[in-house]
This record gives sequence, structure tokens and C-alpha cells, in this order.
Amino acid sequence: MTFEGVFKGRFLARPNRFLVQCTAQGRGKINAYLPNPGRLWELLLPGAVLYLQPADGSTKTGALTRKTKYTVLAVEREGCPVFLHTHATNQVARRLLEQKLIPPLEGARIIRAEVPVGRSRFDFLLREKGRDLYMEVKSCTLFGNNVAMFPDAVTERGKRHLLELAEMARNKTSTVVLFLVHYSQVKWFMPDFHTDLDFSTALLKARKDVRIVPVAIGWKKDLTLKKKIRVLDIPWQYLKQEVKDRGSYLLVLKWKKERSLQVGHLKRARFSKGYYVYVGSAMKHLSARMARHVRRQKRLHWHIDYLTREAESVVPIPVRSSQRLECDIAEALSAIMEQGPASFGSSDCKCPTHLFWSQENPLHLEAFHHMVQRFRMRAP
Repeated sequence: MTFEGVFKGRFLARPNRFLVQCTAQGRGKINAYLPNPGRLWELLLPGAVLYLQPADGSTKTGALTRKTKYTVLAVEREGCPVFLHTHATNQVARRLLEQKLIPPLEGARIIRAEVPVGRSRFDFLLREKGRDLYMEVKSCTLFGNNVAMFPDAVTERGKRHLLELAEMARNKTSTVVLFLVHYSQVKWFMPDFHTDLDFSTALLKARKDVRIVPVAIGWKKDLTLKKKIRVLDIPWQYLKQEVKDRGSYLLVLKWKKERSLQVGHLKRARFSKGYYVYVGSAMKHLSARMARHVRRQKRLHWHIDYLTREAESVVPIPVRSSQRLECDIAEALSAIMEQGPASFGSSDCKCPTHLFWSQENPLHLEAFHHMVQRFRMRAP
């Protein structure tokens, strides 16, 4: 694939899932279409370098026509482009298949694309060893610590595709899911059971029927593909142990104004305007615990309940694990954020506190995402 008219900009904000605001030399502040519904929290940080293309620019796969004048193609992380254009990912897969660069699928050839089956439409119909092979392609941009994970946001569509492909396979139709990881320096692939437990559970079940093929690819700064393609390992035994609704969690709270507050039996404390991060754990029913924290109407029980009912917003971040990690996470947070009131949420452990404060939104801080990935993306 070749991309014409590509230029770079700097990320400013993301007003909605498919729109970003950025600045570009000679163009000032511009809006651009982002063809990617993922969260992309760790990629779209303030000032991140974006690779953009005019809407009338073209690739060998066809013209890009959008309401906005520009389209986001990629974003830089650690100096390397990470391809974001999910609509063009199928064309990347096509190129790799045609050039026989994916070892597990080097014997397959493309019959046609966008193939309807029942209620769904799958990306490719292949022919392999005289048999039809239906393939779905997924674009993966979440990685860290030698681990790539998919998805980075809940995907009901992705789960439905897995279940339908598994059903087709049980009826003697060959099926495969190709995960294209847009970063070459990873070794392992896992479903992101922290973010989407249902999809991850479905993948674990589907692996008995559906071929799962994750490959890592790399992009050069001219947005051409690197030659090396790596097939990633999937630690199924590790996943069978870890893909459960238990572990630790972080709550990111936006606190809109400074105020004094009495929290349970703790000393009355002043809470500054800004952002708070709370660390807790639930070794059973983690999803229900986080849902309770997000609700405003509830009986006050934990220290954090006094804040969640007053906060402007509450964003839960699960860290599912068979180990209780909340104290380790609290220690890691203390290195990058200011500590909150003493004994907040830590009356049953030796930690000084489980509440931390930052003037800036932690979701906009690279150090915060590195910390989260340290606990979420643990090599098996």
C-alpha cells in the first residue's frame, strides 16, 4: 500500500470517537476523521504525532472521502508509527496474504472479500487445501511489555463474530481470525480480559473450533510495511487461569471544585480540584463492584463512596488477576501522583493511602499508562 499527501500533526483532543482535533504546520488547528472506535488512551496523548492525509488523497485501495478535510492514518509511539486506520487494515491483510507473508496462511488464496454469511459479513473467503476458509481480520494497537492485547474497548460485534465463526466450524466450515498487531516488538498475544471479559471468554471457548492467528507487523515512518512478520505466541494455559472476574481496579474521578469533606471515621479532609485515582480490589464479582462504584445512588459503605457520589465523572479501570495487586498498584501510583488523605481505603493494610491526586487528567499522562500496563500486560 502507498499513501499520498501524508503530513504530520500534533494531537490536541478527541471530541468524539471518530473525530480528533490537532495542529499541523501551515494548516493551524484542524479537525480530522479517525477511522478507529477504540479507546486508544495510551496512544492519543496530548502532543502525540499523527500521520494525516487530505480527504481527497488516495491509496491504491481507493479514495478516502469523509466529511472532514483530513483523515488520521497513524500515530507515533516511542518514535514508531502505529497504524490506526481500521478500514484499511483489510487491505494490509490482503497484501500479506497475496505475498504469502503469514506462515500459518501461506497456503491460502483469496477468493473474495466482504462475504455475507447469515447475519454477518466476514472479511475474506479464502481457499486452502481445496476447502473454503472464512476469515475475519482484527486490528490490534494495544501493546506493552512484549504483550499485545485485543480489544482496547468492549466489542459486542467482535464477540458475535467469534461465536458465529465457532458455530460455522462446528458445522464443518473452516474459519480463522487474523489479529494484525501494528507493532513489531512484541512476543505474546492475549485477549484483553481486563477490558472485555466476555470477548476474552468467547475467544477461549472458540479456540477449540476457530484458528486464531496473531501476527506482529511494523511500519516505517513513510508508512510502508517493514519486511519482518512475526507470528505471536498465545499463552492459553495462563489465560485459562487469569480470565476470571476478579482482581483489582482503579477509579479515575474528576473533582470539579475544592471542598472539605468528612469521610466515614477519618479526619475531615480538604479535597483539591483536579483528578483522584482510587485503588481497590474484589477477588470475586469485580464487574459488579466497579458498577456499584459508578452508581451515584447507594448506601455509603467504603471510603470511596463519599467521593464517587460527588465526583463529576468516574472511570473504572479493571486489572483482572488471580493475585491481589491493590497494594502494589498503590505503591506504584505514589511514585507518579500525590498521596491523598492518610488511611483512605487502606484501613485493612499497611499502605499510607489508596487515594491519589493529580492536577492533570491521569488518562493524559504517559507515566500513568505505563504504570497501568505494568500490571495489566504481564508476560506469562
